[in-house]
Amino acid sequence: MGMGLVEIFNQMAIYPTLGVILALVVLVTLVSGATDAPNAIATAVSTRCMKVGTALGIAAVANFVGLIVMTYVTTAVAETMFNMVNFGSSDAHISLMALMAAMIASIGWGAFCWFLGIPASKSHSLIAGITGGAIALNGLDGVIIPEWMKVIYGMVFSLVAGFIMGWILVRIIEIFFKGVSRRQGNLVCKYVQNVLAVILAGLHGAQDGQKFMSIAILGMSLAVGSGSGLEMHIDSFPFWLMLLCSATMALGTLIGGKRIIKSVAMDMVSLEKYQGLASSLSTTLMLLIATLTGMPVSTSHCNTSSIMGVGSAKNMKNVKWKVAGNMVLAWVLTFPCCGLIGWCLAKLFMLF
Repeated sequence: MGMGLVEIFNQMAIYPTLGVILALVVLVTLVSGATDAPNAIATAVSTRCMKVGTALGIAAVANFVGLIVMTYVTTAVAETMFNMVNFGSSDAHISLMALMAAMIASIGWGAFCWFLGIPASKSHSLIAGITGGAIALNGLDGVIIPEWMKVIYGMVFSLVAGFIMGWILVRIIEIFFKGVSRRQGNLVCKYVQNVLAVILAGLHGAQDGQKFMSIAILGMSLAVGSGSGLEMHIDSFPFWLMLLCSATMALGTLIGGKRIIKSVAMDMVSLEKYQGLASSLSTTLMLLIATLTGMPVSTSHCNTSSIMGVGSAKNMKNVKWKVAGNMVLAWVLTFPCCGLIGWCLAKLFMLF
């Protein structure tokens, strides 16, 4: 059976839980557009290379286009998310209830962390929640270790590689612009950073959008009986799903992006234009590598570690090590806590 709108609506009539899962996917995509997407373009605002209104419009359009275009290039991130857990069972209703519980757990944990001010990544909350739900359904067989390890690789990569690349790139730019007047240098950095801001917003759309779409595909696959989680593969996304998620993310950016862009730009360490260029280039390279290799990473974490690397090149005291500590703390709390909540809710929901 296909995954066209008619077929999916028919399956939703049989399994109402599928409709709830798709609604939750839309909700989390909307929130990501409002809270995470602006982070990709905030550096350009903080270095005064781009005005807030312009940045907001670009972020919305680039998220929309980036998700659709990159999905036709590669679905590596979606495949990692899709294949890292096994929700397959002989009873589609039970599988869908476990997946729905996992989604609710990840959203609930994200809201809880936001209330307490814990910088938890929505991507990591989603991963932890569905992992807990899969374990509740199939025990340790619910986790496909080779695929799940890409999450660990992505966490280390986003923190370590971002810092190192930020440090190296700002040194290279300093050498490249040696002897160039400040005015000319700033002008070049402004135009290049504006281009990178567009690319960054597009890559964010590709990264986060594919994560959320993969959950929708997983739910639809379970409903149409594509087999167990170990046998499921993503060959292509239905266009209506790509359009729905990309439009929802763009809408979220337009609704809540202005507040986030302003707060991030004001709270961010003061950067010169050449430093902002180094940070944006580092983050762009990291997101591109992660997207092509299938590592689910947090855009905000990549951006933060790049800025730390850039700041340390001038003076190690400029680095806010507390920020790195908060990132690690969020990892330490999110995976066991959100995973446990997902496990408990899945066990509870599977009783109905």
